[in-house]
Amino acid sequence: MQNIWSISGRSIAVSALALALTACQSMRGPEPVVQSNIPSTYTNASGTSIAEQGYKDFFADARLVKVIDLALENNRDLRTATLNIQRTQQQYQISKDNQLPTIGASGGVLRQDTITAPSPYTTYSVGLGVTSYELDFWGRVRSLKDSALDTYLATASARESTKIALISQVTQAWLSYAFANANLQLAEQTLTSQQKAYELNKKRFDVGIDNELSVRQAQISVETARSDVGSYKTQVSQALNALNLLVGQQVPQDLLPPAHLEKVTNIEAIGTGLPSDLLNNRPDLRSAEYQLSAAGANIGAAKAALFPTITLTGNAGYSSTDLSDLFKSGSFVWSVGPSLNLPIFDWGTRKSNIKIAKIDQEIALSNYEKAIQSAFSEVNDALAVRTHIADRLSAQKRLVEASKATYRLSDARFKAGIDGYLNVLDAQRSSYSAEQGLLALEQANLNNQVELYKSLGGGVKAISSEQLTAEPSTSDLKYGNK
Repeated sequence: MQNIWSISGRSIAVSALALALTACQSMRGPEPVVQSNIPSTYTNASGTSIAEQGYKDFFADARLVKVIDLALENNRDLRTATLNIQRTQQQYQISKDNQLPTIGASGGVLRQDTITAPSPYTTYSVGLGVTSYELDFWGRVRSLKDSALDTYLATASARESTKIALISQVTQAWLSYAFANANLQLAEQTLTSQQKAYELNKKRFDVGIDNELSVRQAQISVETARSDVGSYKTQVSQALNALNLLVGQQVPQDLLPPAHLEKVTNIEAIGTGLPSDLLNNRPDLRSAEYQLSAAGANIGAAKAALFPTITLTGNAGYSSTDLSDLFKSGSFVWSVGPSLNLPIFDWGTRKSNIKIAKIDQEIALSNYEKAIQSAFSEVNDALAVRTHIADRLSAQKRLVEASKATYRLSDARFKAGIDGYLNVLDAQRSSYSAEQGLLALEQANLNNQVELYKSLGGGVKAISSEQLTAEPSTSDLKYGNK
């Protein structure tokens, strides 16, 4: 009978070891089908995507590139994103290490008295042991590791998305500073012109050529222009403060832009590429995809919790009642044994956890589909502006020329005594407004180029020759989706 139990025990041990070594497959189900309902092509799409250009190649001004580099080094949001990556990397390492047994050293001195012993005695022990190592038959620990890996990859992609957004924000803040200065110069030029007009009207009034109304009308223009100068000075300071905040330090004076910029990139043709390029280039979409994969892994872990948890505890070492005999022959001791844990009545808690994990996967799927739709919407919105911005600029430039000509003619007719000063005032206001509108359109044109570059996923690479490869998610590795 003893031999039979010995053979059965060895068979069970060998079977358990074989199961542990084969590491049972994950119980996660197939990934859900993504239905984003996006168009097959962009509106007015053409050429290779500008996202393939590194930001140092895309942006034309060397000062701007240096400012972007400073921001990438010092911006606190990007620094936080980097620290989040390091944190999730350590969490993944913990989940990965949980697949391996934890081995620890132990030692002790026990003083005890028993009925069978003639007197109290001391037992000394020292050894190595495995504490509660879970035999991952059902893939629970493996699923948790997969979820941690996908979460880490999602966090790394989120950091890249933060980088793209930072580059875009820095560039647009840099442009805001430039055009705030351009508007300030325009207001100062207008103020100088209106002061001269006011002095002329006052002289005409003093000698009795005109009445006081012309003087007061000219004074209104002067004070309006003076108010605009103060307003644009405020905007210049605020734009600089915003730029310094994004960069994370004071931007050197020699890196600030001139008062008027005509271009932000040397690229003539603004290409969008194919919709599939967007899915590869946008890190926020990859982050959402990783999160969807992590949700699938959590389902596998929740399903595995329905089955028994089998843990293995073992210890090997030396034990003796005499410290001098602790490491002598005959004092070696060992123990090993599995334990089984299966809650019989948990009132549906584990099944509810599975339902929660499935709902989380549906939420992640919805977020992924929404991220794809939002990305395509951003590109199409930028393209919609791009389609008509050139016509708007041409029309605005013609409006500026016509307004200036009207102002010159009205001023000449006033000085000749043909018309009153009100016509000059209206013409001057129209000319000033048209020039402000042109500056706003020129800024919108440059911002649109930046926005299109960002929405297509540009900015991850520093130079165009860099080769970037996205890591596959655990669902891709399991089902071969990619």
